[in-house]
Amino acid sequence: MLGKLSYTAAMRTLQRYILIELLRVFVFVLSVMTVLLVFLGVFREASANGLGLLEIVQILPYIIPSLLPFTIPATMLLSVCVVYGRMAGDQEITAAKAAGINVLSLLWPSFFLGGLLSVCALLLTDQVTPWSEANIRRIVTAAMENILLEVLRSQHQTTGLSGGTISVHDIRGKTLIRPTFRYFINGTQQVTARAQEARLQFDLENQQVLLQLKRAQIDVPGQGRQWLEEFEQPFPLSFGKFAPKPRHLSVQEIELKLTKLDKEITFLRNRLAIRNALLLANGHFQELSDGMVELTAAQMAELHNSYFRLRAEVHQRFALACSCFCFVLVGSPFAVLQARRQFLTNFILCFLPIVLVYYPLILLANNLSRTGTVNPVWAMWVGNGIMILAGLFVLRRVARH
Repeated sequence: MLGKLSYTAAMRTLQRYILIELLRVFVFVLSVMTVLLVFLGVFREASANGLGLLEIVQILPYIIPSLLPFTIPATMLLSVCVVYGRMAGDQEITAAKAAGINVLSLLWPSFFLGGLLSVCALLLTDQVTPWSEANIRRIVTAAMENILLEVLRSQHQTTGLSGGTISVHDIRGKTLIRPTFRYFINGTQQVTARAQEARLQFDLENQQVLLQLKRAQIDVPGQGRQWLEEFEQPFPLSFGKFAPKPRHLSVQEIELKLTKLDKEITFLRNRLAIRNALLLANGHFQELSDGMVELTAAQMAELHNSYFRLRAEVHQRFALACSCFCFVLVGSPFAVLQARRQFLTNFILCFLPIVLVYYPLILLANNLSRTGTVNPVWAMWVGNGIMILAGLFVLRRVARH
């Protein structure tokens, strides 16, 4: 009984020691990688949008959470290569096996931490990243609004609003005094709008800029001149990279959009079928070739593309989150099997096949799933399946030796 208790106590002590070592190395490496990537991310945002120091400081806390899901898997792989490679190189694994401790029990801390981090990566991708992206867009949009006002204040003219121009006499706060707007409708007709004062309201949620004029004079080609006490005209935001993307949405929001898209596709299909049936029943055969079929097919194709992209995003999100556990399943026994203190060698030997096989498979599956060529339910998990098989193969060799 005492021997069994001593064995259990020794095994738990070793597992606790390994877990602490893994956490220590993981936190250090993650901090270094995150700092490097944060500077790259901030530089990219600043150079793309002309942000100042204040805006850079404001978006800094939101860039970090959005980068963690990409840095966690590789960081965890490097951590297990460091810890288990050192232990195997120092013969600590051999000593534990000589004491009757199963080597698989020494790998459980890494499996536990890998599974826990997979859940954390999923939560970060699903909940924190959309929140971070929304705040970054809000800050950048506010910065662009200030930049536009500063340009108007200094130069009294600028180009914007769907290719149109804005000129002002003066600016008081955020109010434009005696502005003149020239913009295009239908891509060809130029509308000229003059007002006593106006405001530009940036609506990030609806991805538009709302032009609000007071005591306005509107000149529309072919329609003459109109005098309006108040006039509002929305314009799409010109920086299209801020348009909502699937990765900016949570899984719950994506599921709601998928349900909506499915209903719209079904409605279009049924409407076209009913229309064609009525035309056939009444003998209006010529109306079948009036272009409605092609128009509806184009609308359905666009809806299908949106549906496939959103569906692929859901499964990609779960698959990439689980990659952390899959990397650990391969990296931990591989480091033990190599029995080298050179953790960088272990990491390269383990990570290179991942770069050459795993990520290309994920990218290929994602592209094919977004076009509806393959079903993402299984396609997005092919890479993880290969990683699990490779991990079980290496794990079996470790258990045998």
